[in-house]
Amino acid sequence: QFEPRPLAKAPPSPGLLQAAAYVYDAQYNRNIPFETSPKAVRLYYLYNHWSMQAATYFFIFVDLALALFEEPAVYLLPFLGKYATSLVEVLCLLVFFGRLVHFAQVTPRSVFWKDTKNICIMISILVTLIDLIVYGALRISAIRGIRWSRPLRPIFLINFAESRQIRRAFRSIRNTLPEITYVFLLFMFSVLMFSLMALKLFGDRNLKTVEGSPYFTNYLEIVFNMYVLVTTANSPDVMMPAYDFSWWYCLFFIVYVIINTYIFMSVFLAVVYNNYRKHLKNEIRKLAYMKRRKMIEAFNLLKVKEGAEFVVKEDQWKHLVKLVAPDISTSHRELLLRISDEEQKGCVDKKSFVRLADLLNIQVITIKLHSHPLDIWFPHVYNSTPSLCIRSMVRHKGFVWMYDVIILINAVFIALDEKNPYISYAEWVFLCLYIVEILLKLYTYEPRNFFARNQFWNWFDTSIIIAALIATVLNTALRSVTIYNSQQVLDIVFILRVLRLIRIIDSIQRFRVIMNTLINIMPTMLTFGGLVLVVYYIFSIVGMEIFQGKVKFFAGNTTTPHALYCGNPALKDSTFARAKYCKNNFNNIASSFIVLMELTVVNQCGFALVTHQAAKLYFITFHIVIVIMIIKTVDALLQRMFEAEIPPEEEGPSLDEILNLSPNDAYPKNPVFDNAA
Repeated sequence: QFEPRPLAKAPPSPGLLQAAAYVYDAQYNRNIPFETSPKAVRLYYLYNHWSMQAATYFFIFVDLALALFEEPAVYLLPFLGKYATSLVEVLCLLVFFGRLVHFAQVTPRSVFWKDTKNICIMISILVTLIDLIVYGALRISAIRGIRWSRPLRPIFLINFAESRQIRRAFRSIRNTLPEITYVFLLFMFSVLMFSLMALKLFGDRNLKTVEGSPYFTNYLEIVFNMYVLVTTANSPDVMMPAYDFSWWYCLFFIVYVIINTYIFMSVFLAVVYNNYRKHLKNEIRKLAYMKRRKMIEAFNLLKVKEGAEFVVKEDQWKHLVKLVAPDISTSHRELLLRISDEEQKGCVDKKSFVRLADLLNIQVITIKLHSHPLDIWFPHVYNSTPSLCIRSMVRHKGFVWMYDVIILINAVFIALDEKNPYISYAEWVFLCLYIVEILLKLYTYEPRNFFARNQFWNWFDTSIIIAALIATVLNTALRSVTIYNSQQVLDIVFILRVLRLIRIIDSIQRFRVIMNTLINIMPTMLTFGGLVLVVYYIFSIVGMEIFQGKVKFFAGNTTTPHALYCGNPALKDSTFARAKYCKNNFNNIASSFIVLMELTVVNQCGFALVTHQAAKLYFITFHIVIVIMIIKTVDALLQRMFEAEIPPEEEGPSLDEILNLSPNDAYPKNPVFDNAA
């Protein structure tokens, strides 16, 4: 006798695979045209596999991180010396080229060669290879060269298909630019007019700046100072020479600040916001339209006629969902089916099928009721009267309030003198109280539910307490060893103690709502971070080529006289050197990022002293791009608002109109909606 082996599961049909690809694209708002042959569809699945996307992002990160190890380097690689980064970059380019070839295998040829993204990637790869060859030849000949292709590296981050969110944000900003140009030109006209008035008012009065140089005698210098004044970074320093001469002249600067900083910049912000909002809304409408169209194409592949209408059979629908979302549970799949087939007819109609992509994006939390391990192992003890009293006490609001008071008292002790022995002993008392709290909660609540994936605050509380306990024990042990300096461990202990105070947020409903909202939008904020990273990276590379070595930093214990003027005689007796800004330089990628972060809120006039006054254009351009164009147009936050804000009548073609489209109807790749304005 033998048991028959189960029959091998039949592979999904080509039509089902293609339909699943359409649904998968609709679920993640992808609009990638692909060939419909079985081979191309399978290659498309491989192209969109998470491992392939993760590998692409990894090599993009490696390519961007090469700036840390290239001259001027933050860290010098110990192996292969100066050629290591070139070899790694060639490897990255090969991966990018392979990814592009893979994409060409699944995309219609006519579409592939008309796509600007693909052309940009190919040109960037070619230009980078030429630059590497030329730079290597110059290095062999002992001639200093410039790696002029390095600012092109963010192109790979922007133009690969995986970065559609960043690309969409850039496109919205780009579409906004023409409409805000006139406002910006009017703003610059105001700055130029006030600068001209300042030249006529103060140029002939022989006034001197704090550094002893002539005050407001050079028109271009005045324009730069007045532009910086809009950011208030040089206020009131720029006004003081005129104000010292006569208090009446302060009225000139007050009027300028009111008009340009408060009124004009507010109007500018409103124009940027409204225009960006309009274009972003149009992007969302396009996504909604294309999502529905993809679902219609999937429906047309699976539909069968039943009675007077076309439907998708229940078995086909289940196979489709299993292909698109293989990780969801059977109960979750049944729930989706009951929503799609409300009348339980054994099939899904067209209108319900189109909603599937949105249903798959709804997060469903499955709660499994487990018995507490102690209730299984020691039921008599766990359900005894004292045990029930303890569990009732932990569940009571008074338990939460009691620990809120303990946290506040702990905050007072943290602010007190750590050297006081009583304060040190009190820290152990608070740690013990927190550990007791965690243990009581684990005793009361089932551990698997207490540490479920959606229980962020439970994970946070426990992690902070355990980390603080380990760090405190380690710090106490190290203090007994007199030859060891435990200051770094002590710093970690202090930080963990302060972080414990964040636990009070979970007790206040309003605070908890705000924090949960911030946690939920964190993935979307990565889009905004990607925009900033691209701009910072490009300006950092350009800044290193312009200002590298112009400003040098010397350690505090140095005796060299060059330290007094940051290694550059042009900075002698300058405010830049006197303020000890020498570490703010462009001598490597890390320092460049820090300087650009400072430039986001202040100015850096010292670099114009060591190069040329035209270098100020670099800083003005950076301020315009990063502060005015990007920081004032936060895509991540607006998109969440707009998706719910768009009324049905403004979403372009209605759902009923799309449902009535035939499979042969042509539809635009980028539909334009007349009511977008």
